[in-house]
Amino acid sequence: MNIIVCVKRVPQTADAEVRVDSTGKDIERERLTFDMNEADTYALEEAVLFKEKFLGTVTAITVGQPDAQETLRIALAKGADEAIRVKAEDFDELDGFKTAQLLAAVIKDIPHDVVFAGCMATDDYYSQVGVALAQLLDVRHATLVTKIEGGEGKVQVYRELEGGLLEHLDMSLPAVVSVQTGISVPRYASLIAIRKAAKKEIKTIGQDEISKDDLQLNSRIEELFVPPVTKRAEMLEGGPEEVSGRLAEIIKEKGLI
Repeated sequence: MNIIVCVKRVPQTADAEVRVDSTGKDIERERLTFDMNEADTYALEEAVLFKEKFLGTVTAITVGQPDAQETLRIALAKGADEAIRVKAEDFDELDGFKTAQLLAAVIKDIPHDVVFAGCMATDDYYSQVGVALAQLLDVRHATLVTKIEGGEGKVQVYRELEGGLLEHLDMSLPAVVSVQTGISVPRYASLIAIRKAAKKEIKTIGQDEISKDDLQLNSRIEELFVPPVTKRAEMLEGGPEEVSGRLAEIIKEKGLI
């Protein structure tokens, strides 16, 4: 089975102050640390599990700057067999759709049965790359997948819907599957695997190697900004009587009673 997994190197912003840079179209990255996108670690694990069960190869691919090779080497250390970096520095202001186009332009020339991706990236939360990629490749897809079982030529997929519902799909391959965090337990890379991965070749693909017919890079980022503060929460302090009295005053002020 030929398996592809899409990964992304993202800044870790959960405990860091995020600031918009001077261009107004990106964030300041100098003070931030980077790692593989969380959902992509689960996609990688599912890809390697499929390889172990059905044999075949796993190819990890990313659209990123040169330092994204660190993320690809993590993928190699965890079980990917080959790695490809699409040179993001050759393209300006990449959004979700542009990223999907670049991935599709490369993946269409690689034999594949299933493409794994994370359901979203924690730096932009577009949640559209997997879906757009499937459309561009003209294959079936499922997103927010919490369980997947493989077979010859098809997969059984379980995915989350709104309202706590689950959907069960029977999909023929090839297909794109965007997985949810928690679908499995991602493995750690051993020291020996990390050393071996450091010696492996990572293929790079630039603008000259991608046909312009595959790209419609006609969108652009106009502005990135912090949402303006419109309302604030008021924390009520004091004893039960004091808090309940203040709450009653607020309700009256708002005209709710």
